[in-house]
Amino acid sequence: MQDRIVKFRDLGIVDYKATWDYQTQIFEEIIATKVRNRETAATENTDNFLVFCEHPHVYTLGKTGKKENLLINSDELYKKSASYYEINRGGDITYHGPGQLVVYPILDLDNFFTDIHKYMRFLEEIVIRTCNDFGIKANRVAGLTGVWLGDNEKEYRKICAMGVKTSRWVTMHGLAFNINTDLDFFNSIIPCGISDKAVTSMENELGAKQDIELVKARIKGHFKEVFDCDVIND
Repeated sequence: MQDRIVKFRDLGIVDYKATWDYQTQIFEEIIATKVRNRETAATENTDNFLVFCEHPHVYTLGKTGKKENLLINSDELYKKSASYYEINRGGDITYHGPGQLVVYPILDLDNFFTDIHKYMRFLEEIVIRTCNDFGIKANRVAGLTGVWLGDNEKEYRKICAMGVKTSRWVTMHGLAFNINTDLDFFNSIIPCGISDKAVTSMENELGAKQDIELVKARIKGHFKEVFDCDVIND
């Protein structure tokens, strides 16, 4: 089905703001197509995209977040060679950096299903399956978005954070999956505004650096399975 084709792009390591602008352009083009279709009774297909990347050190604060969850000032940000942006996704503050796989699905959910709750659970499912592939038992935690490890509340640690923006059922932003991430950078924030839960990575859990290209392949494959779509290199 044409509407279930997802174009895949791996941008490598790329500046956060440049990628935000890149996403926004695609997002707005998809919305513009939908508006034209509605206004003119046209039936132009809308594109769907799956974008992978890593970012240089950056902290981002979602529109519902609290700035005080950033625990360092501008001078300390400079010393860390880190940037800071207040952005238009949901959620609170998080960190992106080398060794973390950031996944930006830019989808027209009219091509799939119009249910944001289901969409978020699908993103979680992709990461849970990927963790399981590497022998890491991952779960959801009731009331907390993202993917977590641990069998009880005292042991919960987040391995993947999520935050999205939607308009007219088009999505942007997405998930940040800690693979070989330097976890020390999370000490400068209250991650996702949650002060009593730890953050972890695949490297931390498995005791060795992981092949990020292999992880990408697994994420891509599970995305195809969970969303029942064709993922093609673009």
